[in-house]
Amino acid sequence: MNSPFMTADPNSQPDRVSPLSANILVVDDQPENLSVLMGVLQARGYKVRPVNSGKLALAAARVLAPDLILLDINMPEMSGYEVCAELRADPALRAIPVIFISAFNEASDKVKGFEVGGVDYVTKPFQIAEVEVRVSTQLELARLRRHLEQHSKLLEQHNELLEQHNERLEQQVTLRTRELVEAYARVSVLDQAKSDFLNLIAYELNAPLSEVFGTAEIILDKYAKINLEKYTEAPGNVDHLEMVRMYAQSRKRLLKLIADAELLMKVDLQTGAEADQCDLEQVVNRAWLLAMPFAVSRNVRLPAPPVGFGLVRGSFESLARAFQSLFETAVKFANDGATVRLRKAPTSEASSLLIEADGWTIPADALPRFFSLLDTFNPVALGVDLDLAAALAERILRLYGGQVGVENLNPPGIRLTVRLKPAPALPPT
Repeated sequence: MNSPFMTADPNSQPDRVSPLSANILVVDDQPENLSVLMGVLQARGYKVRPVNSGKLALAAARVLAPDLILLDINMPEMSGYEVCAELRADPALRAIPVIFISAFNEASDKVKGFEVGGVDYVTKPFQIAEVEVRVSTQLELARLRRHLEQHSKLLEQHNELLEQHNERLEQQVTLRTRELVEAYARVSVLDQAKSDFLNLIAYELNAPLSEVFGTAEIILDKYAKINLEKYTEAPGNVDHLEMVRMYAQSRKRLLKLIADAELLMKVDLQTGAEADQCDLEQVVNRAWLLAMPFAVSRNVRLPAPPVGFGLVRGSFESLARAFQSLFETAVKFANDGATVRLRKAPTSEASSLLIEADGWTIPADALPRFFSLLDTFNPVALGVDLDLAAALAERILRLYGGQVGVENLNPPGIRLTVRLKPAPALPPT
């Protein structure tokens, strides 16, 4: 009987060599075929287990699952198709690649082999090198499938961990959002309380203050007439003149405080408002004129501001009021006879300015709260009574995207650094 195997060139090399640890189960009812296949595969380093029936093949596979099965189709009792079908029905064995061996070369035989779960098909007579290549290819494909399955499992585990992490993160975000909402609600209540208080100052006190001012002026006039009748040889009276001066100063300060409070309330309600652009040079000049009487009253020099500022975002009147407040704040920290200096900051930004005064300094613990609304009423903490000036200026500048900072100088004094948001460049016409 002729062997179904053709002789191969002993010097030929297979296209691929599979791992030496591969375990191959060879199933054929012909001892000669088993012997030849064992010799070929063992020569290539594979571990080979031969069996001569389908039942033995299933039993051997269940004891130790092979990496690949070479399975003859035509066998007594149980065909190769039946063996393959049972392998595919067993969850523990269904992934083992099966290569069919048969003398039949009809297309229908090959199709049936693939239908029951075979991965390849070799017909007799066949070349040994072909068997070697097909075996090594299927082993490599099986290895890649296992690797892919392992990778998929790791990916699933990673996705599960990621989902758990996302769930925890969502819970934390939800919790944090709820905390922020609650905090915002509390701040809104406090903000509303502050606005209500400022509204009370700005509106509810106007009427009674007018009555107080009118009554005070009537009393002062009556006091002046009594003094004039009593001291006809000396018109007026030193005490009376001092009382008039103190009354006028207190009246002016109180009216300014109310005006600042009203403006501060409006600024707080306009957070993020859009603004027109204005010329910073004109803003600073206007503020300088408004602050000059206060500087003169304190015997502080306030030289004319420099020129060459650019356009900035903001309302002209609001920014002028902010710079007036900053000039007056600097004047309050200046020594008698000192000079408040305004100059451009040593940067490339034309909208950065420095306002400096030689005199008082700010306690270190009060610096971070210098522009705080609540601390401005405590002259002991800062050494100077700021009223609402500094807080008002800071809020106006912040409304239009700017900012102001304060620092102490050496020799003693303070420096206010103002940065404004430049106006956007106009498109070319």
